[in-house]
Formats: sequence, C-alpha cells, structure tokens
Amino acid sequence: MKILHAADLHIDSPLRGLASYEGAPIDEVRGATRRAVENLVSAAVSNAVDLVIIAGDIFDGDWKDYSTGLFWIKQLARLRDEEIPVVIVVGNHDAASEITKRLTLPPNVIQLASSAPQVHRFDHLDLAVIGQSYANRVVTDDLAARFPEADHGLFNIGLLHTSLDGRPGHATYAPTSVDTLRGRGYQYWALGHVHQREVVLDEPWIVFPGNLQGRHIRETGLKGASLVTIEQGEIESVEHLELDVVRWVNCFIEVNDSNTFEEVLTQVSEELQTAVESAYGRLVAARVNIIGRSPIHNELWRRSIELDMEVRALGAARNDLWIEKVKLNTRQTSEVDGGLIEAIRSRAKRIQDDPEELALVELLFTDLRNKLPHELRISDPNDVDELAPSSTDHVKATLDSAVDLIAALLGETEVP
Repeated sequence: MKILHAADLHIDSPLRGLASYEGAPIDEVRGATRRAVENLVSAAVSNAVDLVIIAGDIFDGDWKDYSTGLFWIKQLARLRDEEIPVVIVVGNHDAASEITKRLTLPPNVIQLASSAPQVHRFDHLDLAVIGQSYANRVVTDDLAARFPEADHGLFNIGLLHTSLDGRPGHATYAPTSVDTLRGRGYQYWALGHVHQREVVLDEPWIVFPGNLQGRHIRETGLKGASLVTIEQGEIESVEHLELDVVRWVNCFIEVNDSNTFEEVLTQVSEELQTAVESAYGRLVAARVNIIGRSPIHNELWRRSIELDMEVRALGAARNDLWIEKVKLNTRQTSEVDGGLIEAIRSRAKRIQDDPEELALVELLFTDLRNKLPHELRISDPNDVDELAPSSTDHVKATLDSAVDLIAALLGETEVP
C-alpha cells in the first residue's frame, strides 16, 4: 500500500513584492505553485498510490480569485479518474479562504470535520484516517489531545495541521507535543503547517513533508511530498519526492582567499553553477551572499554597484538562473581599523547606543521616507533579513554600511 502525504500547497500564493525585483521571472515564479500541484497529482498516478492525504493550507488566506478553485477541482478530478481517494483537513489559511467555503468537491475527496475529530475508514485498505479541520483561522487548542485512540485492527493515520511544540518562523496553531501524538497509538502522523520538511520521529512516524513549492528566499531547498510505503501493516519506507519547479537557494561565498575582483566573480560563478546542477533542470532563484574577511574588502565596497551588476549578469545570461539579491557582507582582514577610520566607527557606535543621538539621525531620514511609496516603507514579508526604512534597526544598519563604505573609500589613500 502506498500513501502520498502533502501539505501547505498555497496554490496561487500572491508573492507580494516580487514585481519590485529587477528582471524577476514573475510568470514562472507565480505559476510555480500550480505546476507543483500538477507534479503532485502526476506523482500520485505514476506511483499508483492508494490514497492522497493533505494536511491543510491548500489555499493562501482570503484569496478571491476563483480560477484558483477551479484549478484545484480539475486536479482532484484527475485523481478521481484514476480512482484515487483524497482526504484533507482545513488549515489556518484555508479557514480564511472564501474558496474553501464555497467549493463543491468531487466525490473522491473527503474533507474532515472541524467540530470534532473525525475517523474515516477505508475498509478495503484496512486503514483509518483520523483528523480535524480548523473551524477558523486561529486555533489555539490542542486538537490532538481529543483524537481517539488507535483502532488496533487497522493502520491508523493522524492528519493534523499544527505547529507541534513550536517551530521558528511559524505561528503557534493547534499546539501539541510528541508525547501526545505517541499516546494515540497511531502508526503515522501526517502533519502540516511547518514549511521545512522534518521527520520528527520514526517510531511512530511523525512527519512534516514541508510545503510543496518554495515561494521566497525563506523557503529554500528541496520541496515536495512524502511517499509512504506500507507492507503488512508496517511502514517500509518514507521517501521525499521533489515536486517543486522553482528552487530557492541561499549561496554563501567566502572570499577570504580572493585577491582580485575577478577571482570573486569566478567564485560566485562556480557556486551558482553548483546550485543550478543540484536543481536538475528547475529554475534556480538565488540570493548571493559574499562574506568573509577579505584582503580586497575595500575594493569590493568601492565597486559594490559594479559587483551587483556583474553577478546579476551571470543570471541574465541563462534561462535556468535568476539572481534574487546580492548581499555584500565582507569585513577587513584585521579586526581593528586604525586612525581616522576607527574614530568614525567609534562615533557611529556611540550614535547607535544613544537613543537621543539616534533620534536626531532618524530625523534625517524623515523627508526621504515621506517620498517613498507605501510598499517600500515596510519590510518585505518574504524576506526575514529585510528591514523597513521606517525602522530604527534600518537606521542602525545604514550607519554600519556607511562606515564600511567610508573605510573602503578612504582605503584608496594613506590614512594615519
């Protein structure tokens, strides 16, 4: 018996802010969630699975484009035509979705209730799926604590959208514990909500398959679903199927030993080539982070715009690579700058540590902020490292960058 476990499809996730990126492959990235869902259905068919289970967040919040719903129905109909049943629970994003409330699902699809845990048996498979949907967007109760104990004559699967005992970057919904899950006596827990794949435990199996398709730079790496193979009531294997079509990658290039600008570009090119080869034909969306204590730190900062353009050109020259961002985070080879540079750095540190002085510097940003469009005054929700220009942290980071740039420019001359 084979079961395909997926979660967090987020079909047609709007990917706000993508259009602000220069040269972004908008159509490819925005269409990626649909293509990944098509890959999921194709994988179910090609692997001749007996059941597909989806642990919530099929849609992406209050998203009112009903073509999204029609697309989903079409994919479910493909599974119906192959006589593959589907069991789903509603997650926090689905509970906020108008699409979820109004869709009529094909007869091969069972959506479990939200009022209490529901058991759905497949007698021909000697299998039971036990789960509970969200009644609303915010669920703070431990739903799993109310799940019934296992039916020992069947293979039992728990289906739940949960933050478990907490995961970085994910809101706390339907929190529970590993001990609570183990105490139900089920052979497999199919979880959703956490977008990074994680095998929490293998006795019993407690699995987050991760989301089906990465949507931004915080969702890097292999994305897909878990194929569970069961023999004589025992789990033989849990295999991760790579079903994404766009692969987000954070590339870190240490330039400690690079002595020329050209050597840095060569390093970047080699790292990007490795990322492309590892993606096996997928479009790679890469953030390039140039780091380390570099002997040419000053030159890199003086030529930072040129560096950015040269790296972006590496992506523009091919169809399988897009450079999402270039971040220069090198430092001087020595820990301490002497003379004038050290004095400037110390002065910047005093401003950062003194609320009154920092407030005066913030006033200098006011006019610029007022001229910015609203979307540029807030941090990018898809980028945990991006600071809003209206924030104090942004001012502090700007001071640090200004000191680095001044040090690089002064490095061209003899400074005592």
